[in-house]
Amino acid sequence: MKEPPLSWIRGTVRLSIRGERPERFINAVNEAGIAIWNVKASGNGAELHVLLHDFFALRPLLKQTGCRMHVKGRIGLPFVASRLLKRKFFAGGLLLFGAALVLLCSLVWSVRVEGNSRLASEDVLDAARQEGIYPFQWIWRMNSPDKLSKQLAARLPGVSWVGIQRNGTAVTIQIVEAALPEAQKLNSPRHLISRTDAVITDIYAEQGRPVVERNARVKKGDILISGILGDEANTRNVVAKGEVRGLVWHEYNIEAPLSRTYTAYTGERKDRSFLVIGNWAIQLWGYGRGHFTESRTLTEHDPLTWRGYKLPLGWMTEKELELQTTETTLTPAEAKQEGLARAEADIKARYGSDSVVKAQKILHEKKENGKVYMKVLFEVDERIAEELPLVYNQGD
Repeated sequence: MKEPPLSWIRGTVRLSIRGERPERFINAVNEAGIAIWNVKASGNGAELHVLLHDFFALRPLLKQTGCRMHVKGRIGLPFVASRLLKRKFFAGGLLLFGAALVLLCSLVWSVRVEGNSRLASEDVLDAARQEGIYPFQWIWRMNSPDKLSKQLAARLPGVSWVGIQRNGTAVTIQIVEAALPEAQKLNSPRHLISRTDAVITDIYAEQGRPVVERNARVKKGDILISGILGDEANTRNVVAKGEVRGLVWHEYNIEAPLSRTYTAYTGERKDRSFLVIGNWAIQLWGYGRGHFTESRTLTEHDPLTWRGYKLPLGWMTEKELELQTTETTLTPAEAKQEGLARAEADIKARYGSDSVVKAQKILHEKKENGKVYMKVLFEVDERIAEELPLVYNQGD
């Protein structure tokens, strides 16, 4: 037969039946309508399970069939409750523990703020406290998340949306700050002047009066776009704006070695694992050092955390990685090209990524001590304008 429903709650007894013909007892039990299950042969008898309330109804059937029974197990809630009643202090402690667990799960343990950049987290937490959101607050005393979101958004200036999310005993306050218009920079009237000697290749005046033309040669400090408009009788000072490009000459002394040394990982490694307790590290695995000619050791520390706090217990892994050093030799032509490319990259880094090398001229070149030495003149089309504030006289 199948196991009756709720058998654990009702209580189950596992019996061992002994006698000359235990099958007569089993047939008698079935005829009496008593539920039994897990019936199996065991030596000269049989084993079976029966409900607790049917246990005493078996005694007349045992006498009829000449069999004996022995209790081998008691399973279910009635027996657990009986054992707990015999241990009153243990049962009381268990009840107290359950009540304490329910109470602790009904408290807010942590409040976290996410999404804020301009607004300080302390200001958000102060406003949340005024709305009843703070650690050790009863969860059932808090308003609904929708209502709390509206009330908190009204207390925080510069916030377009506030979301409240509760996961267990943790509350997360999500902030979406309002987009503020970009503050306009206040500029005083100024000229745009040349920062170096150059030949003008292009000039665009967005505001102000251009005073030079294309192909004009200018010196450092010459005015390119004037911030003074009008004539001698009527003038107005403005913020000169625009872009001026020109050809500029840069001289570089380049050293390019003929040999290069590269270091790379081979993929071979040896790991060592440690248990970290406070300032002590106890090695557990990976004893010994790797048989590497050259290696580098990387350390990873993973401390245990609880509610954002780092505990003095964790795991540390050391990875010893094998290195391989490779040396390559360049031809003088390859070293020369590498040196020129490095100089062009330096020009773009110094004078702007939109700088364009128009021409280059090698003034001097020699090979000595495993290096190629060059003196190179680069002709570069780049931005040459810089600002010069207008100075007013005291009588103006």
